[in-house]
Amino acid sequence: MIGFILRIFIALGAIGFNTYLFYAGSWGWGISMLLITALIILSFFRNPTMILALNQMRVGNTEKAYKYINRIKNPQYLPRKQHAYVIFLQAIMGAQNLGPAQSEQKLRKALALGLRTPEDNAMARMHLAGVCAQSGRRKEAMSLLSEAKKLDKSGMMKDQIKTMQQQLQMAPSKNQMRMAQMMGGRKKTPKMR
Repeated sequence: MIGFILRIFIALGAIGFNTYLFYAGSWGWGISMLLITALIILSFFRNPTMILALNQMRVGNTEKAYKYINRIKNPQYLPRKQHAYVIFLQAIMGAQNLGPAQSEQKLRKALALGLRTPEDNAMARMHLAGVCAQSGRRKEAMSLLSEAKKLDKSGMMKDQIKTMQQQLQMAPSKNQMRMAQMMGGRKKTPKMR
């Protein structure tokens, strides 16, 4: 919040200085300062920490990207789409640390807030299907995978979706898992002599 207030004061100061430069007749410096002012105002719509995190993800350095995402302490003050992406990235990159329940909750919240691109929506649904498959909800996972397949127009996740569907067809249902837990797991039959 303090960073946001600082950006407001810097933007107002830049606009004031820019106006003074044009009034004083320094057109060259005024135009140069106009570009700097535009960058400052653009920072209101794009969070710089999130831009750094997305850049690290493109490079392939997920540890640094996760550190950058965790630096954003109050994502609820960001615009709605950026808030959705912060939650989405936290759920995907921190899936091992968060556990399946919190990861599912964050993915559902990110989908409710709305992600921009259909590929990101497909990725979120695919990860959500994986979480549902872990908890034994096969029907829900299959429906999420079919939605992800429809949203993946570029075909980037075609192979991943196909392998997940094959694994889900072989996975036990929730009732079968419950029965195995009640029976103490699968018992080995003794060998015949």
